[in-house]
Amino acid sequence: MTEEVLFKTEQSRSRGEIAQYLRTVADKLDEDGKLSLSAGEESVEMEVPERPTFEIKAEREEESDGTELSVEFELEWDEEQEGNGRSGGELTIE
Repeated sequence: MTEEVLFKTEQSRSRGEIAQYLRTVADKLDEDGKLSLSAGEESVEMEVPERPTFEIKAEREEESDGTELSVEFELEWDEEQEGNGRSGGELTIE
């Protein structure tokens, strides 16, 4: 299995700025599922199917210079078909 990174950006942002990006993604998912990502010279357009797999992961990573915490939100689907809607139980975010 090989992985091709189509787009990547990583920058420190305020919580408010991050919330606005997430709101924009949520709005696009509610509309037609078409996402256009761009930063500098990089850009990619994707169309999220009606039922992608939604993964949330919270991690603690011990490193030599301290502990890093992270929360990752991921939408995943087969390029040839819509997502299969796998579930590990009902999701709640508070």
